[in-house]
Amino acid sequence: MKLRPISLPFLTMTHRTARPMSRDKADTLLLLCACTLVLAPHASQVPLWIALVCGTLLLWRGWSTFRGNRLPPRWLLLPVAVLAMAGVYITFKTLLGREAGVAMLVLLLGLKLLEMHAKRDLFVVVFLNFFLMLASFFNSQSIGTALMTVLSVILMLTAQLSFQYTGLAPPLMRRIKASLLIVALAVPLTLVMFVLFPRIQGPLWGMPGDANTGRSGLSETMTPGNIAQLALSDGVAFRVKFIDPVPAKSKLYWRGIVLSDYDGRTWKHQPVLNANRSSLFEPRGKPIRHQVTLEPHGQRWLFALELPALAPVLPNMPAVIRADRHLSADQPIQDRLRYEVASYIEYDLQANETRTDQQRWLRLPAGYNPATRAFATRLLQATDNDLQFVNAVLKHFREEAFRYTLEPPLLGRHAMDEFLFGTRAGFCEHYASAFVVLMRAAGIPARVVTGYQGGEINPVDGFMTVRQSDAHAWAEIWLDKRGWLRIDPTAAVAPSRIDFDLSRTLPRSGLAGMLNLNQGSSSWLASWRFNWDAVANGWNQWVLNYSPDKQKSFMKSLGLNDVNWQTLALLLLVTGALVVAVIAVPLVTNRQKIDPIQAVYLRFCKTMARKGLARAPHEGPRDYRIRIMQAESALPAAKKTAAERFLTCYERAQYGTVSDFPATAIVAQLKSLLNQSQ
Repeated sequence: MKLRPISLPFLTMTHRTARPMSRDKADTLLLLCACTLVLAPHASQVPLWIALVCGTLLLWRGWSTFRGNRLPPRWLLLPVAVLAMAGVYITFKTLLGREAGVAMLVLLLGLKLLEMHAKRDLFVVVFLNFFLMLASFFNSQSIGTALMTVLSVILMLTAQLSFQYTGLAPPLMRRIKASLLIVALAVPLTLVMFVLFPRIQGPLWGMPGDANTGRSGLSETMTPGNIAQLALSDGVAFRVKFIDPVPAKSKLYWRGIVLSDYDGRTWKHQPVLNANRSSLFEPRGKPIRHQVTLEPHGQRWLFALELPALAPVLPNMPAVIRADRHLSADQPIQDRLRYEVASYIEYDLQANETRTDQQRWLRLPAGYNPATRAFATRLLQATDNDLQFVNAVLKHFREEAFRYTLEPPLLGRHAMDEFLFGTRAGFCEHYASAFVVLMRAAGIPARVVTGYQGGEINPVDGFMTVRQSDAHAWAEIWLDKRGWLRIDPTAAVAPSRIDFDLSRTLPRSGLAGMLNLNQGSSSWLASWRFNWDAVANGWNQWVLNYSPDKQKSFMKSLGLNDVNWQTLALLLLVTGALVVAVIAVPLVTNRQKIDPIQAVYLRFCKTMARKGLARAPHEGPRDYRIRIMQAESALPAAKKTAAERFLTCYERAQYGTVSDFPATAIVAQLKSLLNQSQ
């Protein structure tokens, strides 16, 4: 059965007089609109050449449909398909895996649209679209992606329904309403399956071959300039729900990873070989309990308010506190993770150790930054103790013409010399790096700590959002009898960065600066942003983070303890059956009943159709009767007479005045005449 080349009922063509498009063009163009909506999320994820090829194929199919041109022959499409698959192999070095597989599906959909000749081809296109809808969640599982998918499903169902009508199709809005009804009927069962389907630990969409894909966030190295680049991102690093009162903004240091080794330009993290010495950590005051929802970043370290007392308990993943007091998980964080931790903002850390124990924090590469070393020597001779030296360095940062900027000049071989005595312009990593080099040059153990500083409380849901733009680097120094102390040299140059946030310290230019206008907590734009962030956070907490542990907690709240997957499967089966029954029973009982007289008439029409006298869609009973009577040798005379009497009786029953006869008697008469005409 051939498909017709097509058009939309709401589009018109102007050619002397406006005429509506044909039914076939309408249906096909509607299908192309649905395909475009499905492919849109993949346009930025696949290589550019694939997006361009697929867009060209869609335009080709749309133009052919609109103009009524013939589809390209298979001998032309075959080499195009072969070249496309070869391009996928050259690009990804494989035809397997997630990214290569999605790329092939995108190209196959575009090619299949140019090869739709039979109704089975339509179903292939529809199912390819549904596969691509699922594949869009490989790249994003945000609430926006979910809404886009629902919209795509509705439009795709509308296109599929349009092809199913053999006669006159309903208006477009009625078909869209039918699709909405189908989706609405599926929602209850979908919710039941989401809540009760046995959950698996780990990301649903992860694949082994894609475990090491790049994520935005801090790395285990720091080169002057890389945190400044990260600060340009507004992506969420993690969200925090405080159980205890929120500390002052200047105390919000989110400890990440400690960098120890310096090669003259780049700081690197090297694991501390000695064991965890928790006895050397002496907290003061009360702990601050908080719950962290960490976004995936592909590294092992965790973030917590400085300093955590104990490692958090992670689901199916051990976590420890390293000797340099950073939190580390046993595996890279590849999906959203939630954990609770208690931290102390007042503490003594390794105060009872000796300077001999801290030799690894004094190493500097030979042959680098001679001017910085000489400056440290002169400054050390002018001070009486380590604390005076530290204050002298901070005074130097405050009083000299140093600038805090997101666009620092490039530095050469002697990076710290050029920064301290040349450019004097940098971001937090420049100041932390220069400070630690000066400390080590003066014989004071020091190290760089990277993490985040600050955060923004959402007044709608009470969560604090820490973004990539809050990325920060600071220093720690070790002093006799006092242990490790946090020193943030950035506060000496740009104190507003610590007391407020980056946007207050370094207002952005251009469109970003315009959007930052009137961003106060009382502005309508800020209110809209807070509400949207709260919705997105709720989606993350209750949908994307619906883990096995959360499912077990939900079951316990219903009074079901120690629920295993067999029990969940049984609950799913029973509850799902009840939901289907609740939905199906009203649909069946409220189904519009066919008039018994009309039912007999339809049987008559089927009988005549088998005899070669099918009723045309536009024919009424009178015209149908005249045509049957004029047909030669189609029916014997007796059957033709019975058919004539049947149609006459039906016409009077439907359009005449036969109220004196009960419907049951009319139906009995019609059935008798139907039997005589067969």
